[in-house]
Amino acid sequence: MALIPGFDISLSGMKTAQAQLDLVSRNISNADTEGYTRKTASQKNLVISGSGMGVALNNVDRTVDESLLKSYLSSNGAYGQASAINDYLGKTESLLGTTTGDNSIAANVGNLQEALETFASDVTSASGRYTLLTNAQTLASRLNSIASEIQKYRGDADLNIKENVDEINSDLKLIDELNDKIVKYKVMGYDGVADLEDQRDQALRSLSEKIDITYFKRENGAIVVQTSSGVNLLDNDPHYLSHTPISQVGPTSSYAGGEIDGIFVDGQDITNQIKDGEIKGLIDIRDNILPSLQSQLDELAGELKEAVNAVHNQGTPVPAPSTLTGTRTFINSAQQKIKIENGDVRFVIFDSSGNQVATASLGGDMGFTEGTLDEMTQAIQDWMRSPTGGNLPQAVAKIDDDGHLVIDTGDSDYSFGMVDQASSAIGSEQQNVTIGFAANGSDNYDFQYSGFSSFFGMNDFFTSSRPDTVYDTKVISSNIDLNITEQVVWGFSSSSEGLNFGSIVINPGDNLQTIVDKINNDPVLGQSIRASLIPNGNGYMMRIVNTNGDQLEIQENRMNGDPSSGLMEKLGLHVSNATMASSIGVRDDIKENPNLIAGGTPEFNVNSGEFQLNKSSNDIGIKLTEVFSQSLSFNQAGSIGATQTTLANYAATFVGTIAAQKSDAQYNSDYQKELCSSISTKEAQISGVDIDQELGYMIMYQQTYAANAKAFTANKEILDMLLNIV
Repeated sequence: MALIPGFDISLSGMKTAQAQLDLVSRNISNADTEGYTRKTASQKNLVISGSGMGVALNNVDRTVDESLLKSYLSSNGAYGQASAINDYLGKTESLLGTTTGDNSIAANVGNLQEALETFASDVTSASGRYTLLTNAQTLASRLNSIASEIQKYRGDADLNIKENVDEINSDLKLIDELNDKIVKYKVMGYDGVADLEDQRDQALRSLSEKIDITYFKRENGAIVVQTSSGVNLLDNDPHYLSHTPISQVGPTSSYAGGEIDGIFVDGQDITNQIKDGEIKGLIDIRDNILPSLQSQLDELAGELKEAVNAVHNQGTPVPAPSTLTGTRTFINSAQQKIKIENGDVRFVIFDSSGNQVATASLGGDMGFTEGTLDEMTQAIQDWMRSPTGGNLPQAVAKIDDDGHLVIDTGDSDYSFGMVDQASSAIGSEQQNVTIGFAANGSDNYDFQYSGFSSFFGMNDFFTSSRPDTVYDTKVISSNIDLNITEQVVWGFSSSSEGLNFGSIVINPGDNLQTIVDKINNDPVLGQSIRASLIPNGNGYMMRIVNTNGDQLEIQENRMNGDPSSGLMEKLGLHVSNATMASSIGVRDDIKENPNLIAGGTPEFNVNSGEFQLNKSSNDIGIKLTEVFSQSLSFNQAGSIGATQTTLANYAATFVGTIAAQKSDAQYNSDYQKELCSSISTKEAQISGVDIDQELGYMIMYQQTYAANAKAFTANKEILDMLLNIV
C-alpha cells in the first residue's frame, strides 16, 4: 500500500508546481502594470500522522519594502506642493513680464517717466500731452489687468482645492473598500489579498500627492491613514474632507479674514494643519504668494497715486477750469471739521484771457482757519458771490450729495485756481498748508494732511473708484505689547451709519486679537465692520473693513476726552492701499481733455501785484518728473519689507521676486520629481518583476512539474503491473 501515498505526494508536487507557474505567469503578464509588485509563495511540507504527504503553498506574499513606500509617499507630497506652486508662478511670471523686458510693469512705469520728462520740456506740446496721457492710461490699465488676473488665479486655486478635496475623498473611499475586502479575504482564506494590497498602495500614492499622509497597519490587515499632523482620514470609516469654494475672489478676500472657506474634517478646520501635497501648494498660492504680490501691486499703485496727485494738485491747467469737484468723501459736512495751519490758501478768479479778476485768502481775507466743512464752503461761496469779491452771483461752493467738495464759478467765462502760501499776504512764497481733520466732529484733530487741494482731491491726476473702506495697521507681531496705561476709545463713522455710530474700549493689557474680537463681537459694529489679523511677510497686520463698501472713518480718544493716546499712530493704522491696483485710473475728464493736465502754477507778477496764467509755465511738469526719480516710502507689503526706493525700482523688485520664486519652485519641483523617480526605481529593483528571473523560475517549476509527473506515472505503472500479476 506504500504506492498509494506516492500518488498523493507526486500529485501535490504537480499542483504546487502548477500554482507556482501560475504565479510566474501573473508576474510576467503584469510586469508593466503600474503598482504591481512581484508575487511569491513559499512551500510547506504536508505531514499527516507523522508521515509526509507531499507539499503545498503558503499564502501568496508581495515583495514590498514598507520603508521605501513611506519615503515615496512623503516625497510625493512634497512634489505635489512644489508642482502646484510652480504651475501658478509660471502663469504669474508671464503676466508680470521680466525685469529687463519691455512688457514688464517696471517698463510701464519707466515709459510714464519718460513721457513726463518730454511733457516737462514743452508743456504746450499737444503731442506731448497725448503721449503722457497714453502712457499713464497704459500703466493704470496694466495694474488693473494684473490685479484682476491675480484674483482670477486665486479663484482658480480655490476651485482646484475643491477638486483636490473631491479626489481625496474618492481615494479614501477606495482605500476603505479595499480595507474591507482585505480583512474579509484574510478571514475567509481567499486568494487575492496581495493584489488588493497593491491596489491600496496605489490609492495611497494617489492620496499622498494631494495631501501629506502617514499610515500604519492593524493586525487584521486594514490600515489607518492620518495626516502628518495627526488628523484621522481613515480609521474603520473614512473621515471625508469638505470645502466650499468662494464664488468670486477680491483683493481683500482672505481665509484669515473669513471670506474664504476652510478645509474641514468632522467639523474641524484643518487648513493650517496641512503640511504637504498639491492642496498645500494651492493654499500657499491662494493665501500667501499671490496676496503678497497683490499687496505689492496695491502699494505701488497707492504710492503712484499719492505722489503724483500731491504734485498735480499744486498746479492749475491753462485754461483753468470753472468747476472742480474733489475726490475725498466726507460723511457729515455739518459736523466734520478742518483746521488750516502753517500758511494760508489763496483763491484766484481769472477771466477768459487768464488775467486775475479777484483774489482772497481763506484765512486772512475770508476769516476761516478752523470750523466745519459747511462753514468753510459758506465762506468761500460768500466771497465768490460778493460784489466786493468775485462778483459771481451764480457761484457755488458746497459739499455735494456724494460728500465731495464742489467749487463752481457759475459762469464759463470765469475760472479759478488755488495756491497754498506761507502766509496770507498776496504773492508770498508758495508752500503747502497743513490740514487738520476731525473726522468725528470733535475738537480733536486726529489726522494731518499736506496741501489744501491735495486734501480735498480737487485736481487729482489719478483717481480710484473705491472709497476709503479699508484700514490696515503696519506689519507687527500679533502679540505686541500695546503699552497703554489708560482706557482708549476707538470711534467709528461711515457714510451709511453716520458719525460715531459705534465704538470700542481698549483696556491696558489688551492685544491685537482682543481688539479684533471686540469689533467683531460688538452688536452694533458687527453689523457692518469686520476686523481680522492678516498674515503679511514676517508678521501680521490688523485689517478693519466696512463690509457695506461705504466711506469709513476711525478716530481715537481717551475715556476722559483728553488728546489721543497715540495707539493708532503706534500701530500705524491708516487707510489701506488694498484694491488700489484694481481701481486706479486717470481722472475721467483728463482722459477726455488732456489740456486739463497741469503743467504749472499761477504766476505772481510782482510789478502788477496780480496772478496770471501762463500756458508755458512748467514748474509742475518738472516736479512730476522728480516724483519718479526720488525715493518714496513704501510700507511692508508681503515678502517685501518697508523700503525707500523709486517707483520703477519698486516695480522691478517684486517682478524680480516672482522670477526668483519661480526659479526656486522649478528647482524644488524638479528635485522632488527626481527623488520620487529614484525611490520608484529602488522599489522596482525590490518589488518589480524581472522577466529573466521569472523565466528562470518558470523553467525550474516546469522541471519540477515534469519530475512529479514522472513519479506519478512510475507509481501508476508499478501499480498496474502489480494488479496484472494479481
